[in-house]
Amino acid sequence: MSGEPCFSRANERGSPFETLVSSIRACRTCRDHPRYGAPLAHEPRPVIQASQDARICIVGQAPGTRVHKSGRPFDDPSGVRLRRWLGIDEASFYDPAKFAILPMGFCFPGLASNGGDLPPRRECAELWRARLFSQMPRVQLLLVIGSYAQRWHLGPEAARWGVNETVRRWRDVYRRDPRMRKFPLPHPSWHNNKWLSRNPWFETDVLPVLQADIRDVLL
Repeated sequence: MSGEPCFSRANERGSPFETLVSSIRACRTCRDHPRYGAPLAHEPRPVIQASQDARICIVGQAPGTRVHKSGRPFDDPSGVRLRRWLGIDEASFYDPAKFAILPMGFCFPGLASNGGDLPPRRECAELWRARLFSQMPRVQLLLVIGSYAQRWHLGPEAARWGVNETVRRWRDVYRRDPRMRKFPLPHPSWHNNKWLSRNPWFETDVLPVLQADIRDVLL
C-alpha cells in the first residue's frame, strides 16, 4: 500500500498549498486504503475551509450528517451557536482568509450503533494535519473544540484531564504559547446544553475574552 494514496497529478501546476487542499478534497484513503479498521461505508466527502491567509483556525471533530450532505462546515445548529460564541456573522465565519476550519477527520465517519457519530478516522490527521499547519504561517489563534482535537493539539495533559477540566483550565492553556494562543472549547452541540447550564462561567468569563481576542486578531 502506498503511503500517500490520495494524491492526484491534476493540480501539479497550482501552488503547493492549493495542491495540498485539492489532494485532501480528493482523498479516498479511508474507503480505498484504510489503515485502521473497516473501510468507510459511504462515499467520502472531505469538508475543509483553508487559506494561507487565515489568522484563526477552528479545529473540531468531524462533519456530521448535515455537513456531509451540504459540504459546508458547521452548517447546522451547532454552527449557529458557535458563531454566537465567537461574536461574528456568517459572512466572516465562512471567509477562508479569516477562518480556517480543519476538523480532525475531514469526512463524516458514519454512525455508531447508539445513533451517535463514530470517532474521526485516524488516517486524516496522520496524512494531512502537519502538512496543513506547516503551510499556514499566519494562524495566531487556535480554537480547539472537543476531546479529539484537544488531545491532538494540546498534548497529554488534555488527554488526562478530559474536556471538562481542559475547558475549566482555559487560562493556563491560553497563556502557554504567545505565538499561537489556544482556546479549548466544548462542542457547541445541543448535547452540551446541560453542561452549559451548569457552568455559567463559560459564557460570563470565557466568551468575552475569546470575542475580544477574535476582534483583535481580525483587525
